[in-house]
Amino acid sequence: MKSLLPVAIVIALTSSGAAWASDDCRRPMAEWQSRDAVTVRATELGLTTERLRIDDGCYELRGRDGDGNRVELTLEPATLAILELEVRFRPGADASRYLPGARAQSGKATKPSTGKSPSTPTTTVPNPVH
Repeated sequence: MKSLLPVAIVIALTSSGAAWASDDCRRPMAEWQSRDAVTVRATELGLTTERLRIDDGCYELRGRDGDGNRVELTLEPATLAILELEVRFRPGADASRYLPGARAQSGKATKPSTGKSPSTPTTTVPNPVH
């Protein structure tokens, strides 16, 4: 009975590793967009590209946004859809660009156009990164 325990542990560890492998991109290279298309996509998102590489079949881009925050993206190579986004904010940075529905800290207050109380300011929220 004791000899089956190590075998069971090895099987459990091996099968759990298969679940981690699902994070890889699996599109054939014939369907991939070019590296130039990736940098154009980054520019559309308001990013400057510092490093572009391929890892686990996905494009991985490192760069900075317009506010100087470090951004790392994982992109699906055929559609250039964002699979993973990591932002390292500078101290005091405004995160509302990356949070849908969040109010901007530095948003511009305007007067409401309806019959609401003029003491309630309206804040303009920038579009989130998709």
